[in-house]
Amino acid sequence: MGFHTFKRSSWKDRPDGRYVKDITGVQALMMNIFINRTDSEVYLSDKIDATELVKYLERKNAEHPEYKTTIFHCMLTGITRMVMERPFLNRFIQGRRMYERYEVGLAFIAKRQFADGAEESLMALTPGPEDTLDSISKTIVGDVTRMRKNPENHTGSDAVIDSLAKLPRLLLMFVTKIIRILDFWGHLPHFVWETDTNYATVLASNLGSIKCPSVYHHLNNYGTNSIMVTIGTLHKEEMLMEDGTRQMRDVIDIGATLDERIADGFYFARSLKLIKYIFANPEMLDKPLGEPSGFEYK
Repeated sequence: MGFHTFKRSSWKDRPDGRYVKDITGVQALMMNIFINRTDSEVYLSDKIDATELVKYLERKNAEHPEYKTTIFHCMLTGITRMVMERPFLNRFIQGRRMYERYEVGLAFIAKRQFADGAEESLMALTPGPEDTLDSISKTIVGDVTRMRKNPENHTGSDAVIDSLAKLPRLLLMFVTKIIRILDFWGHLPHFVWETDTNYATVLASNLGSIKCPSVYHHLNNYGTNSIMVTIGTLHKEEMLMEDGTRQMRDVIDIGATLDERIADGFYFARSLKLIKYIFANPEMLDKPLGEPSGFEYK
């Protein structure tokens, strides 16, 4: 799956986003003072208690041994539910204007082979309100399996990037300059951005799959991606519980880099609480993403 295109309802809309008129004065100023996305980064690092999720996955994978549902699949599903329930997270800044995407776009990078020097492939999907963990997991497993079975077959963004990389340097400089100008004004051709990970709501990096901790990862000024998430390894760690006791729990470190112009810190903090709530109640992942979580924001 890639990102879809929609008809504009206003001349200020983009093919990939609806113009947001009602913004605060602070946001309007920030878009013109901090022009680049990398100038507006905020980074958070936290730990998620995944004890209940681990138990849930053990039961779930015993039911379908033909393929494995992973913590990464759960994280992407939880993030999608969070964004659908917290729509400010689906906004982006481009051309000194704020837009809200028509859909939630997820993207991640997968190694074609687990070897030094192996190429990476750009993967994108757009879950809908009717999707659940099962449908998202099957899509990811299927896409990654097909890619690794044909490591030399480049499609989508990979094919576009390969074609551009073959251009002479001066011509490549000219083409990329034109792309940036068209993107600023919202006229970039659909085939350029439809599967480009830099145009996703959330770009995720599953560092746990290569036994690496979560790290800070910058945003990019190119594209519209406003949230970068890194997911570290699952490990045991002693945690202080609400009743004052200390217990050894299954823990995942996560890091997130966000464009502070799309929402304030209060909104981001509440969104993180929702992710923790989902992982503490993983059966919620079996429900359609469009259903309200029932989480009480305190």
